[in-house]
Amino acid sequence: MHILFLTHYFPPEVNAPASRTYEHAVRWVRAGHRVTVITCNPNCPTGVLFPGYRNRLWPQQEKIDGIDVVRVWTYLAPNAGTIRRIINYLSYMVSAIFAGLWIKRPDVIVATSPQFFCGWAGVLLSRLRRRPFVLEIRDIWPESIETVGAIRFRPVLRFLQFLEKVMYSSADHIVAVGEGYRQKILEKVNIPERISVVMNGVDLERFRPQPPDRELRQQWNGEGKFVCAYVGTIGMAHGLDVVLEAAEQLRASGRDDVVFWLVGEGARKKELENEAQRRGLDGRVIFTGRLPKEDMPRVIASADACLVHLRKTELFETVIPSKIFEMMAMGKPIIMGVRGEALRIVEEAGAGVAMEPESAESLLECIEQIRQGENFSGNYVVRVRDYLHTNYSRDSLAERMLGIIRSRVIGTADSAQKCEKSDKTNAVPEVLAQP
Repeated sequence: MHILFLTHYFPPEVNAPASRTYEHAVRWVRAGHRVTVITCNPNCPTGVLFPGYRNRLWPQQEKIDGIDVVRVWTYLAPNAGTIRRIINYLSYMVSAIFAGLWIKRPDVIVATSPQFFCGWAGVLLSRLRRRPFVLEIRDIWPESIETVGAIRFRPVLRFLQFLEKVMYSSADHIVAVGEGYRQKILEKVNIPERISVVMNGVDLERFRPQPPDRELRQQWNGEGKFVCAYVGTIGMAHGLDVVLEAAEQLRASGRDDVVFWLVGEGARKKELENEAQRRGLDGRVIFTGRLPKEDMPRVIASADACLVHLRKTELFETVIPSKIFEMMAMGKPIIMGVRGEALRIVEEAGAGVAMEPESAESLLECIEQIRQGENFSGNYVVRVRDYLHTNYSRDSLAERMLGIIRSRVIGTADSAQKCEKSDKTNAVPEVLAQP
């Protein structure tokens, strides 16, 4: 089977959609399928091309672990602001459709959010190529951009909501990354038989417990201190002002035994970094910038606890950050500043403590709870990894999604054969059709 996969993000980019797509695609290739990925030249989240890549008008090809990767031209823009990002998204849609027309005939087309117009590229390309279309939903768009205030103009939002419903209805099947997403989609289009849930997971071989990196802890002022690490995008949705407020409260109480690491890039990174300097929090809040994906296990292993946080809104209660599975696999207690299904998973596994989102006081209480808690000792790591192996192994989840994709291909082929047989049955005999 030849799978044509459209995604705005792909390695060497290190965000969640890039990781999920790669982890699935590489397993499908190992299972004997051909996977072609159409993506951008890597530049997220800064809008600056990664070393070794050029943003050319004509598609460029490379092979990554058996995956055929086609990189298309896009208007480069940082993961900040609104107008330039929309142009970036639209340019990908146009370039991806153009490139997709020249790909050797695929059996199925898959497109993934959170980039809304990536989904629309899949809709249009599937119509042009007359191939079944599977839509993966990792974010409820445009609700999420309205929630963070990126777009407030109601006529634009209403138009985007109309496009959203058409996109859902146009898919032969939808794969949502959580039950909360599935319910949100069903509020908009009544197609329960065409929506499945395939959650995020973790590669348990790659992410496993390892000793802290002493050099890293020394470099980032963590020696002899409790390290609370936030690892991921530093964006508008993540509400990381709470870290600065917590650090300021610790300073006011005369404590110097806790340090926060903010590991990553994003729309608000520079703003928060400037604010931390203004408040005199140097040494208490460390901004590391973007690090390669292969460094993440070392960073997580060197922390004492990991913070997962989103702003306090109802919409974000449907979000299940994929990084929780990596942190759990490495045996790191999670301070869970996200409500909903994600919190249920962490609590069910006994892998962390619940934090009130956007509350510095709650963050500090969680740190003390982890420092003093007995729940994170003994057979804690074995218990959590057993839970992940049973429920959230990348191998089983990739196989489940492949089964959904294959069913669309087989279903379409069966339908075509039935139509062909019907046409032959109902056809007028040639001898009688002659005048």
